[in-house]
Amino acid sequence: MRIVNKTWQRNFSLIEDIEAGIVLTGAEAKSIMQGRMKLEGAYVKLTDDGPVLVNAEVYRYQYNGDREYNPLRRRKLLLNKKEILRLKSKMASTPGLTIVPITCYPKGRKIKLSIALVKGRIDTEKRRLEKAKEIKRKQQKEIKELYR
Repeated sequence: MRIVNKTWQRNFSLIEDIEAGIVLTGAEAKSIMQGRMKLEGAYVKLTDDGPVLVNAEVYRYQYNGDREYNPLRRRKLLLNKKEILRLKSKMASTPGLTIVPITCYPKGRKIKLSIALVKGRIDTEKRRLEKAKEIKRKQQKEIKELYR
């Protein structure tokens, strides 16, 4: 089951993407395998302990007996030391950069998280992109009707 953050492309422009592992409990892994995770509004914070996924909601697994489960807890990401240093240096050199999760998916028996170093878009850029998509959709529709 592939879980996609649908809002990131509208709000951010991609600079670089990286695949990272994620530290989960057994019940969280089972819940993610069922597709019960929400990435909208989540981001990655670089702390002294390493990168941490913040504000990603993993819903409670239905057969888990833990009543005090916190779906919004911070989850540590597993990245190479070189990758962490590269991300830190890029974020320090260029202001306004953020790290956001793009997708979460299983890879073998492990669950991976695709994260991206992004720069935020302003509202005028968002409107311009939406208008270009709408024009492209209309053109595709006209071509389709033409060949009927």
